[in-house]
Amino acid sequence: MPERRDTMISVDDALRSILDRLHPVGEEIVSIADALDRRLAADYASRRAQPAMDVSSMDGYAVRAADLAVVPARLNCVASVPAGSGLSPTIPPGACARIFTGAAMPPGTDTVVIQENTEVDATGRIIVTEPIAAQGQWVRRAGLDFDDGDMLLRLGTTLGPAEIGLAAAMNHPWLRVYRRPRVAILATGDEIALPGDPLSAISLPSSNSFQLMAMVRRAGGEPVHCGIVPDDPDQVRRRVFQAAATADLVVSSGGASVGDHDHIQRLFGGPPDEGCPTSGQGTARTERHFWKIAMRPGKPLLFGTLADTPMLGLPGNPVSCFVCGLIFMTPAIRRLTGATTDAIEKESDDRSVLARVTHKLEANDHRQDYLRARLQRDSEGGWEVHAFEKQDSSMMSVLAKSNGLIVRPPHAAATKSGEFVSVIKL
Repeated sequence: MPERRDTMISVDDALRSILDRLHPVGEEIVSIADALDRRLAADYASRRAQPAMDVSSMDGYAVRAADLAVVPARLNCVASVPAGSGLSPTIPPGACARIFTGAAMPPGTDTVVIQENTEVDATGRIIVTEPIAAQGQWVRRAGLDFDDGDMLLRLGTTLGPAEIGLAAAMNHPWLRVYRRPRVAILATGDEIALPGDPLSAISLPSSNSFQLMAMVRRAGGEPVHCGIVPDDPDQVRRRVFQAAATADLVVSSGGASVGDHDHIQRLFGGPPDEGCPTSGQGTARTERHFWKIAMRPGKPLLFGTLADTPMLGLPGNPVSCFVCGLIFMTPAIRRLTGATTDAIEKESDDRSVLARVTHKLEANDHRQDYLRARLQRDSEGGWEVHAFEKQDSSMMSVLAKSNGLIVRPPHAAATKSGEFVSVIKL
């Protein structure tokens, strides 16, 4: 029988439903040494000016600009000021101080002459051979970078190397960040075995669990591998609720379709009535928010709540699992780590490009398509993309060769070679 279109929710509506129901999981304080890729849970102001006083930006000599009205000029070197030293004595008119990069400017000086523009005469006096461009050359003024109290790191900022370096320069050794969500990963099915275990001809290595764990880490979560659950309804229920008791998000693969052994969706009361396709009350302590999405691959995706823990039931086919993980699980984890919906949408936009297709694409039906494809630069520096001929949702080798997903909206018209399509960069 043909599938009923009204039983499926759109990709955009599904993602909005997920993000609207999720909230940051909590906060913790971490060392800046452990803060990479964490999201700030507070605003941070600087505890000092940078630099705290006028310093030299070059190796050379600290001088008075007024002493260099005529060059060459001869000056007595009366002090040496390395970086990190205490304040030097005041430098009198007609004198200079040897100075090094980062050292504080001695009182009485206002300019630095670089070492290359000086000579030393037989008496040890410094000869300045080149005129200065202006008073204050090669001097970093106090507060050049920022002042004490400047608000430089805002709540929600993702901490990359530059932000961590800035926090250190602001004199913050500890930062309050959103906690990494614990994401419980379960694979279901009697045919599934761990990679490396003895396999029969009808067995399959559990690839979904490990690709999902990698995606969780990349999204900023902490994956918890909860093993393989056999096709037994009692074991499925027990193992899933055990995972939910200590996780911030449960993600399963397999068992979310309509077969007799699809026990994940039966946790939520089984297939919903035709008249209520995207919501429904399941068994005790479970609630289904939606089931089935108008997308390919990945239609049998379920989102619900187990007690107080959200759960994504992803398809069992490995490519479907990956695509749904990318489109739904990754944004969900971003939300749990403190990202706003606007920030998540911007991340999605930043990951998408327009590219010319290298061959014709047929008109699309009512399901949003994600075609595995190869994305590359053309001779003019733009993007071009080639969809792989075989798009079967079981083919991991094709997915591994892909560095993009061509997005074909519902009811998209046929696309000729050379026309533009939207591509998600992998």
